[in-house]
Amino acid sequence: MPHSQPDRLRELLDAVLDERHRTLDEMAGAAHTTRFNFARTVSERAGEPPVAMRRRVMLERAAWQLRGGASVVDAGIAAGYDSAEGFSRAYARAFGHPPSAPAAGHWLPSANGIHFHPPTSLWVHEQETPVNPLVEQLVRHDLDDTAALISAAAALDPAVTTLGVRPGQTVLDFTGEEASIAAVLTQLVHSKRVWLAAFDGERAPATSDAPSLAALGELHAGVAGRWLAFVRDIDARRAWDDRLVDALCEPPESFVVSGVVAHVLTYAAHRRELARSMLAAHGVARDAGDPILWLRRERGEA
Repeated sequence: MPHSQPDRLRELLDAVLDERHRTLDEMAGAAHTTRFNFARTVSERAGEPPVAMRRRVMLERAAWQLRGGASVVDAGIAAGYDSAEGFSRAYARAFGHPPSAPAAGHWLPSANGIHFHPPTSLWVHEQETPVNPLVEQLVRHDLDDTAALISAAAALDPAVTTLGVRPGQTVLDFTGEEASIAAVLTQLVHSKRVWLAAFDGERAPATSDAPSLAALGELHAGVAGRWLAFVRDIDARRAWDDRLVDALCEPPESFVVSGVVAHVLTYAAHRRELARSMLAAHGVARDAGDPILWLRRERGEA
């Protein structure tokens, strides 16, 4: 029998998903190539950076393991996370709900159709609905940056974060004054909760649901997953021109879905910069929140 040529893409994917290879350097070493060439080749041929692919497929495997009865701790360790908290946050952002809630399925959105297939295989689905990478980046960057700002603020004395240092500061007339760090960060989370409630037909949530910034961080983790899942669903169904008639408004008002998402992202970006400058005034140094640098970190290029 003639010898078949090795499948180079399969070799590269094996290097990405090998249990022992948690860094880009380890993946490239196993594939006998440089870090740069490995990342470029996988990104070009698989349509997804290797670090992002590994993270996604490992989360898919974790979802399958959880459905089979694995504990959150065991699934998180197997997926490469150092703590149950870190795994839970990543899982909630990816699937739209915490790992304690059962998943309808274990596949996540993927532009290349490459997924975890139990027990240890990959499945390449040819009819994958592509995910708009710009929408995905904008939403996930906003959520990650918000989480980082809340975490930084939570380390400060509550007397500092609740102090109205900028009296009269407003972002939108109908949300009222946002004079303190806590007020700005609370509205960052609350705005998404309000819109999710409107789309789900629920009562408008109260801004006082999180009595502290630590509690706000926990609230945001749950909201982030729901918001990401909502936007992904809209994109997958190409429902950007659909309309919502919001009965929570007085009187009821009609909104185009794409306008709602653009509204949330626009004012979230503004509030994040307000929070960043207010934190800096108290000596809390944060990065610039640049989506270019965020994307590099996500792809393991930084």
